[in-house]
Amino acid sequence: MDNKELNDMIPAVVNKVFEQYQNDAEINLTEADQPVLVDREGIPDSQILKTILMADTLGRSQLIFLADSMLDVDSLNSKVGRSFEALPHEDVHSLIAVHSIKTLPAIPDITGLPAIVDARVIEQDTVYIETDEADKLIKLSKEAFSASTRKAKVESVAVPLSSIPYNINQPGSDLEQINQAIEKFTSLRIKQRLEDTLELPPLPQSAQEIIRLRSNPDAGADELADIIEKDPSLAAQVVSWASSSFYNAPGKIKSVHDAIIRVLGFDMVMNLAMGLALGRTLKVPKDEPKGYAPYWQQAMWLALGTTSILSKIDPTYRPSFGLSYLSGLLHNFGYLVLAHVFPPHFSLMCRYIEANPHLDSGYIEHFLLGITREQIGSQLMSVWNMPEEVIIGLRHQKNQAFEGVNAEYAGLLQLTQDMLADAGVVPKPADKLDESIYTRLHITPEKAEEALAQLLESKDDVAAVAGLMGR
Repeated sequence: MDNKELNDMIPAVVNKVFEQYQNDAEINLTEADQPVLVDREGIPDSQILKTILMADTLGRSQLIFLADSMLDVDSLNSKVGRSFEALPHEDVHSLIAVHSIKTLPAIPDITGLPAIVDARVIEQDTVYIETDEADKLIKLSKEAFSASTRKAKVESVAVPLSSIPYNINQPGSDLEQINQAIEKFTSLRIKQRLEDTLELPPLPQSAQEIIRLRSNPDAGADELADIIEKDPSLAAQVVSWASSSFYNAPGKIKSVHDAIIRVLGFDMVMNLAMGLALGRTLKVPKDEPKGYAPYWQQAMWLALGTTSILSKIDPTYRPSFGLSYLSGLLHNFGYLVLAHVFPPHFSLMCRYIEANPHLDSGYIEHFLLGITREQIGSQLMSVWNMPEEVIIGLRHQKNQAFEGVNAEYAGLLQLTQDMLADAGVVPKPADKLDESIYTRLHITPEKAEEALAQLLESKDDVAAVAGLMGR
């Protein structure tokens, strides 16, 4: 594709704005300052612009900062004397739909809104603007970008990611960092056992008994059904789950025993019941990041997604079905713990996540709390004597470099999250997934896509099942 063909792909609204600049004697842009479309590969995040629309009761503004940064919402509001929050996705889409684009360019004259530009952006000689095409960027000279932001306010409102000590791969430091966060941000006292320190509700009796049952190699459907049926609410959820149209079981499912024998199987019911029981120890917070799938919906997609992909892996290399399912179901459990232990900071965390959709939430959590959901979630799983496979899966689900024992459980979560995000049903991971994941999991991209295609055909059924989980 030659330069002319590439430049023809630049959105018409962008070309129109720069034509106006070129015809404006006060701006004085030359032909050399016109936008150019280039391949994204090889362009560092330190030159790529991110933009987000923010609003409060006084009005809206467009924020522009570098992709290797986190917009510091608290600092922004303090410096400009506002109460900005990210504008909801639907409002942004309605604002830019008139221009026949899906991605808002970091050019304030397109929206006509007042703009605030982070000071680090101004230091760049060349910047790049994102387009609807994920692999293409619009290159702007310093003069061209200065023209587009000539009316903008410049403030230091973004934090370089390099200054945030995000602990993605040092689990040995987890407990120390968790205790530091608790001492700094809560009135809780550090105790010998983590669950006592966090003042979590006691682990349900059903969960404790299932943990003990798991270690009994002779346990069968009768013993499992007896445990679950002692908890009427849990039993009702399991039966409802097995009765859902997702499984299309013949006849009526009348009991937990029915659910085990006729529909789901021992392994599946044991891990489903465990996930439900643990999930019920903590409430899903009322204040969640706007525009993201609800907690149980994400949990359900990951649980079903991991096992769908698992079914296409060569049996020689296939991880445990039940433990993969449980890892998916509990992958975000640390999120519930953060909401329970740090309620005021959790609400602030939600506002930062909304304003920084390009970032792995771990950067935001570490910046605000000094720990991440993966750290605290996996530590609790360890305290509760959950299987090592689940602990490893939860802790390293964002650590693509991890190659230790049980790495396949983390890898399976990574692949599932990435593919489901491409389908638009869960949030998109910040880091691009390395293609080596397919080799490490002994599966081809085609087989993984085939597995998820079948699951994605049942979106409504998955949503219905997720609704049952959250009751």
